[in-house]
Amino acid sequence: MLTQSTLLRHRGRSYLLPSTFSFRRRQHSESQDHAESTVTQVVELLQPPSKQWDYDQLRTFLFIDSPLSSHQLLQITLRLTSIPKALDFLKFLREKAQPHHLSSVFQGTLQLASRHPNSQTELLMLHTFRKSNDWSIPLTAKSASLLMQCFEKAQMLDDSLLLFNELDPSSKSTGICNGLLRILFKSGRADDALHVLDQMLKPDSEFPPNDYTGVLVFGELVKRERPGRSVADEEIVGLVTKLGEHGVFPDTFKLTQLITKLCGKRKNGIAWELLHGLMTLGGTVEVEAASCNALLSGLGREKDIQRMNKLLSEMEEMKIQPNVITFGILINHLCKARRIDEALGVFNKLRGKGENIRIGVEPDVIIYNTLIDGLCKVGKEEDGLSLLEEMKTENKNRPNTVTYNCLIDGFCKVGKIDKARQLLSQMNEEGVQPSVVTLNTLVDGMCKHGRVNSAVEFFNDMKGKGLKGNAATYTALISAFCGVNNIDRAMQYFDEMLSSGCTPDAIVYYSLISGLSIAGRMDDASIVVSKLKQAGFGLDLACYNVLISGFCKKKKLERVYEMLNEMEETRVKPDTVTYNTLVSYLGKTGDFATASKVMKKMINEGHEPSVVTFGALIHAYCLKKNVDEAMEIFGEMCSMSKVPPNTVIYSILIDALCKNNNVERAVSLMDDMKVKGVRPNTTTYNAILKGVRDKRMLPKAFELMDRMIEDACSPDYITMEILTEWLSAVGETEKLKRFVQGYRVSYPESSQASLCF
Repeated sequence: MLTQSTLLRHRGRSYLLPSTFSFRRRQHSESQDHAESTVTQVVELLQPPSKQWDYDQLRTFLFIDSPLSSHQLLQITLRLTSIPKALDFLKFLREKAQPHHLSSVFQGTLQLASRHPNSQTELLMLHTFRKSNDWSIPLTAKSASLLMQCFEKAQMLDDSLLLFNELDPSSKSTGICNGLLRILFKSGRADDALHVLDQMLKPDSEFPPNDYTGVLVFGELVKRERPGRSVADEEIVGLVTKLGEHGVFPDTFKLTQLITKLCGKRKNGIAWELLHGLMTLGGTVEVEAASCNALLSGLGREKDIQRMNKLLSEMEEMKIQPNVITFGILINHLCKARRIDEALGVFNKLRGKGENIRIGVEPDVIIYNTLIDGLCKVGKEEDGLSLLEEMKTENKNRPNTVTYNCLIDGFCKVGKIDKARQLLSQMNEEGVQPSVVTLNTLVDGMCKHGRVNSAVEFFNDMKGKGLKGNAATYTALISAFCGVNNIDRAMQYFDEMLSSGCTPDAIVYYSLISGLSIAGRMDDASIVVSKLKQAGFGLDLACYNVLISGFCKKKKLERVYEMLNEMEETRVKPDTVTYNTLVSYLGKTGDFATASKVMKKMINEGHEPSVVTFGALIHAYCLKKNVDEAMEIFGEMCSMSKVPPNTVIYSILIDALCKNNNVERAVSLMDDMKVKGVRPNTTTYNAILKGVRDKRMLPKAFELMDRMIEDACSPDYITMEILTEWLSAVGETEKLKRFVQGYRVSYPESSQASLCF
């Protein structure tokens, strides 16, 4: 048994004897009984209609004898069970009761209303009653909570805010604030929500945030953008930091989501600051590898390898254990940055090679596949094969379909199709099932390296084994056949693609439109254009250009203008190719006025005429034997344009001048080419040699032949036709032989005579 001193010591806060405790308990019990009796008597007095109340007796009970407490007044109100009677009681108390007494009675009335079958209407009626009578009844926390729940259902958000703002700080609670935050965030009222949160985050706040506050705030931060103002990314760090100072941290899942969202919006700086802010606050227990991995992925996408390495070092310092995903992210982005040696260095550390201490994380098949793919992309396919053999030997990470696909893709890209097919055979031998990616990789590789027939045979073989192609398979074949101008086979595969249930993408349509247009099959091209539009795609600039070119070649000017109008409607702006095509077509039809207008529009739209533009116009003038106009444009090109004339333009003009019997001017253009460093080609020499032959300018011919030798420009059969007949007729076959042998043919300067035959 405990001694009295021991008992007193254990009770600590009281030094009274047991008899004193018994007396006190008896007193408290008697007091409770008296209070309960008073409550019961007051409730009985309030049962009749208010006009029949015994007001004197009520005043005695409520104000004279022993004033009732707020709790007793609340109990009286709740026992009345009638809202009108409770309001009558409230009106009676208004005469002499303290404000806090009125608050209790009003709370009781609200609680009665909340139990009513039509609680929403009754609560709104009480809210209106309180406002319309201009009663300054302070609201208790319970009253505020009931009204705010009612306002939420009635979508009376502004009333919720007004009510919250009028509450005395002592009546505000964390629960009330959380309820208001929830509906404000839900309604896109971020500014109002942050204002409420600011009050909660004050150092001396009576209603500080709790874990549920964190659930609401962090849940809002990770949501996608929606109507209304949401929390700006720049506000996130400050908000999370303040919550952290109150001991409220995001869990790993929410933190990872938040960092992923920020990195997805290319806000790596904010994500970095957020993660490090939590570390600084001492919330390191909340920071795990998953959150760091999310930031590593974001940094990797921006190729910020330096900060990736820094984060890994910090993880080690903070004792945050990296996992296989951590190293997989690092290796993946090192490979994408073509820093394959560094990626292999990380991989070797994982395997304990070259290091005294292993990291403790075993590489998985994904890391192996990433490295093999990275090696193949930098032309180290054989090193990739070595890793494949290692996987087979160690038997921890068996090669899968992705492993083989990476290697097959690598060998296909460098044209080693046979080696790629050997790997496919290995897959079959080892029971690794090829996928549609395997099929597409090989088909595409064969097509791009000129083995289209092999691609077709392989595709048919795989179909026979039950591996069907998809849109990518057909796209590769269609593009390949369009590329070799076999439009019929391309259309055959297009029809097969549709019948097999594969949905063509825009690339398929573009390839067909281009191939058909180049082949001059404009009606078929138009049909494909219609199908493209039915599929929900639009023509791109390259397609418009090839269609305009095709219609120009077919001299269908109305379709050309139709295309141009459609471009304007779809806001696809013409480029230099578009304008060049139009200028060339208009020039060939002799509509030089319109061609000039198009060229001016081209310049006004900010497109500099290219050498092709000038060449098209000059060529058109020459075809129409308007050589003077062609020379005028040539002059403008030389003096005003930033684009110097090229060999093709000189050749066109020299040919036209010679045909127009203006050989001297053609010869001067040859001299101009020499001065400007534009090298003539065989076509240029053939044109000028025809001219000097017709003018019988033999010395000039010898000079041109020497220049042709100097320029290392080989004569063709046209050159030989011009010179053989002419030089044989004038007895200069020896010079012709020297020319053919690649030697100069001119006479020594001392004996050279100006002869004309």
